Amino acid sequence: MSETRSAKADAHENETETETKSIVLVGVGGQGILLASEILAQAAMLEGYDVKTNEVHGMAQRGGSVMAQIRYGKDVKSPLVARNGAHILGSLEKVEALRFSDYIRPEGLAVVSTQAIMPVTVSTNAASYPTDAQAEDRLRRAFPRLVYIDATKIADNLGDIRAANIVILGAISKGLDLPLAAWEKAISLCVKERFLETNRRAFAAGRNYR
Repeated sequence: MSETRSAKADAHENETETETKSIVLVGVGGQGILLASEILAQAAMLEGYDVKTNEVHGMAQRGGSVMAQIRYGKDVKSPLVARNGAHILGSLEKVEALRFSDYIRPEGLAVVSTQAIMPVTVSTNAASYPTDAQAEDRLRRAFPRLVYIDATKIADNLGDIRAANIVILGAISKGLDLPLAAWEKAISLCVKERFLETNRRAFAAGRNYR
């Protein structure tokens, strides 16, 4: 679902931090951002929270940016996360984390995959992409609370590189107040049976990563 910004977008100001949690997930098309968003929302709903989500696909089918916003609490007024309003930013691509860094609050938690996906502007020499060292330095300066994780390698070791999104979700789960049982149930509801065991293991790997 997609919404344009309106006066409704600022309604979150009436929601205290203890009542409403705001999470932003970003990446590029094909990385599974929307599945991760669905699982997170489902886990919150299973705990009885009011949940609202917003998805911005951009040019997802061409590898463009994808962003999902999830907000849950007792009474959530809007699905839109304000700039500097997210408790957690989760990113499946490191430069995408920098692109959306203004969404996270100063004390927020950033969970970022080390994966690099070169945009078309780089492949056509219209722009440059930072080196690994440059990207990590920028990320550590941008996010005082950073979990920098090689989610693709972890997922690949589990037998399915496509589960990197669930590895990131597992790491994110440590920063939220939702119990493990809710996450496990949400995964079982959102993931096809033949992929369930791999995704459970991917989630556990991310949750236990430190």
